[in-house]
Amino acid sequence: MSKHKAEQTENATPTPAQAPEPLPVPVSETELQDLKDKSAKSQQWYEQLLRTTADFENYKKRALRERQDAAKYANESLLQRLVPVLDNFDSAMSAATAGPGANAQALQAGVTMIHQQFKAALAEAGLEEIDATLKPFDPNFHEAVAQEESAAVAEGHVLRQMRKGYKLRDRLLRPATVVVAKPVTPKEAK
Repeated sequence: MSKHKAEQTENATPTPAQAPEPLPVPVSETELQDLKDKSAKSQQWYEQLLRTTADFENYKKRALRERQDAAKYANESLLQRLVPVLDNFDSAMSAATAGPGANAQALQAGVTMIHQQFKAALAEAGLEEIDATLKPFDPNFHEAVAQEESAAVAEGHVLRQMRKGYKLRDRLLRPATVVVAKPVTPKEAK
């Protein structure tokens, strides 16, 4: 090797691969024990973090399953109330097709009872009818389809209800379709 290259090699700073090992720093027994305690404590915290993370992931999966089941079976209690109504409709249909000797009044009474049973099951589930007849028109609960003159009903009140409206507890499901009264206009004489 040339003299010039040898000088460059001696003056060059050592690369990390060539760096000398750092000299060990003397550590007292108390400092060593303190480091060991801190290491054990950090390992304990790390294991606790892993367990907590796993528990949280399991909780999220369980909560998702429960929400999916709740949505899937949300109508279960309502359907349990409606199945007896369906059974009674089946009985009424069988009675109606029994033959010409079937009593029309008995069939009508049976259908009336089924209607009442059906309304009771829906009311138990929270369904409320909106009775709009002769009440002031409320656009929050009524849908006006026409206006008619009336001397008997005050202006702006519901003259008649065309289709019932319904609420589920305090939430509107369907507004009542109504005809609203307006004042009678005097006819001019010819």
